Amino acid sequence: MSAKKKFSTFLSRYAVVIIFLFVTIVATPPSGLSIRYILQELITRLGRNSFLVLALLLPIYAGMGLNFGMTLGAMAGQIGLIFAVNYSIAGWQGLVFALLVGLPISVLLGWICGLVMNRAKGREMVTGYILAFFMNGIYQFFVMYMLGSVVPMGNKAIVLSRGYGIRNTLNLESVRQSLDNILVLRFAGFTFPVVTFIVIAVLCVFIIWFKKTKLGQDMRAVGQDMAVAESAGIPVERTRIIAIIISTVLACAGQIIFLQNMGNLATYNAHDQTGFFAVASILVGGASVTSANIANVFIGVMLLHAMFVVSPLAGQNLFGSAMIGEYFRQFIGYGVIALSLVLYAWRSKKAAAEARISLRGANNNHKDKIEVTTKNGGQA
Repeated sequence: MSAKKKFSTFLSRYAVVIIFLFVTIVATPPSGLSIRYILQELITRLGRNSFLVLALLLPIYAGMGLNFGMTLGAMAGQIGLIFAVNYSIAGWQGLVFALLVGLPISVLLGWICGLVMNRAKGREMVTGYILAFFMNGIYQFFVMYMLGSVVPMGNKAIVLSRGYGIRNTLNLESVRQSLDNILVLRFAGFTFPVVTFIVIAVLCVFIIWFKKTKLGQDMRAVGQDMAVAESAGIPVERTRIIAIIISTVLACAGQIIFLQNMGNLATYNAHDQTGFFAVASILVGGASVTSANIANVFIGVMLLHAMFVVSPLAGQNLFGSAMIGEYFRQFIGYGVIALSLVLYAWRSKKAAAEARISLRGANNNHKDKIEVTTKNGGQA
């Protein structure tokens, strides 16, 4: 491969990473923020968001693309936190209780999501996106009407004045940063939530280990070619469902970690952007629809959130309005998903064209060899 072609391949493969790095570097000086402040924000946001983004990996390994259906797991985690606040379970015990409540709900929702996606093979991403909208309606009905009327809620402070339904914003002060503050390390002027990073590290180790198991190998085989995997005796649909269930359960835990760090819950829309920002993060890190690894997760979270930190103030200082930075942030977030999908489609089309040319060349060489053999009386 020539140097020019290698450079072109590298550029197309990491175009999104390069663009984000460039935008962040350019926007940092106008923001007026110190490097120390930005680094501390990145440490905080790594702990807050990484678990959620890691939840996307297994469906990608199984060939199901970017799991926008992870929003279902976020809903389950929020329901768990609502019940933890209702029963006044504080501290890390409240987080464990929320996880225990959300776990069976996320398994059920993941199973349903997997069944639906098995009926829409090849269109899993858009199916997950629309399914999240559908389930959002059920979540809204449950939280707005059933909690307090059908399901008794003892804590009247979180219930609407009409006697049923949960308030728009829920104060999570009882569990706020209860995971982050178990063990805090202060080093060189930076604060590290040690236990949160340990939990994330354990998940990374689990993913590495899981890929080496029989089920993990089955997922990789299914992701590479479902027909070949089925011929080899792998239960394709069951394997895909398991991948989605695990992803949904991890999203449930990730949303709990995210919200305990934030300290409040926007009851009716906190989950709306969960899948969107998680997908944007992993794509910014250099992942694609069919290929991703743990490094893509951490690179993506750092680059995306570095831009999120500097863009509002850069917009305010350059244009006199912080909203310019907010609009730019939304534009970049949606744009990176669109650009990544376009680049993926372009690379796939280009690879297919090169494969056809290579195959055509091999067939022509074979025909030429046959003609030479025939002219020489059967001797090569």
